[in-house]
Amino acid sequence: MMLAEKYLTENLRKTLNGVQAECGFKLADVIRSGHENPDSNIGAYAGDADCYVKFSALFDPIIAEYHSFPSDSEHRGDIQPLDSLTIPNLDPDNAQILSTRIRVARNIEGVDFPPAITANARLELERRILRVLNNLKGEFAGSYHSLANMTEETQKQLTQSHFLFKKGDRFLDSAGVNRDWPNGRGIFYTSDKTFLVWVNEEDHLRIISMQQGGGLANVYERLRQGLEKINEQVPFARSHRLGYLSSCPTNLGTAMRASVHIKLPRLGQRRDFGKLCNQLQLSVRGIHGEHSKSENGIWDISNKQRLGITEVECIEILYSGLEKLIRLEENG
Repeated sequence: MMLAEKYLTENLRKTLNGVQAECGFKLADVIRSGHENPDSNIGAYAGDADCYVKFSALFDPIIAEYHSFPSDSEHRGDIQPLDSLTIPNLDPDNAQILSTRIRVARNIEGVDFPPAITANARLELERRILRVLNNLKGEFAGSYHSLANMTEETQKQLTQSHFLFKKGDRFLDSAGVNRDWPNGRGIFYTSDKTFLVWVNEEDHLRIISMQQGGGLANVYERLRQGLEKINEQVPFARSHRLGYLSSCPTNLGTAMRASVHIKLPRLGQRRDFGKLCNQLQLSVRGIHGEHSKSENGIWDISNKQRLGITEVECIEILYSGLEKLIRLEENG
């Protein structure tokens, strides 16, 4: 059952009718995606940081159930070095782990989130972010490519290579994320494409560190340093209780998704594969993202929990889970 539908009782609906967040979002705006897509898992999007305050009576129970995060809990920690956590490469020969990617969602403090932002504000935000990205130096220096000016061939090539986002799905469309497409959107990446930033997709920023193979520690450290450099120039929207704030409540807290594309041809055929991953606190997807299928026994495996734990703990959970999956695959 959709969580927004589950918790939006008639009494709560009456209570929230007439409530308006700073971005102008009313209850109908918050739940529009769920209303238009009855098969939604969540069915509610935030138009700004204030939505999580004004509509907390709806968001809090949704967050509590999805993240197993009680309403009186507080998110803890911030992105720190791995320090004493030892995570050697699980697959130094790249026989099973094809690639490793860690991304975080970030929104800029004081700016309406993509579901609510105006066309002019989105363009201004793009210019503001571009000034920050163009100021990155060393291994983080790169170039920005606007979707509005990108050729269809380049866009197709980057999307097929899993570097670029495409126009959002129907859930995001209903939420208002796809308005004025493709204006104000783009991708920044370094020459080796190991550090990327999506601008104005589901959130203002999706900051990504990635590389071929299974070097999880290297990917994490690159992301941590890149995030630090960007945050020095722009403040991220954050709540003391919920951590980093995102358009979709599934991305709160660390807002981190650490994942690998991994070959599990035997294990992936087991009927209990999804259940097994869930027991290991992992999420499993096909190689083209959510709602896609596996190809050639390749799966996208990532950490499931984002809220209430630290970024280092996210990495630790993914690492130990992958270690178990690889052992099971090898043992048949």
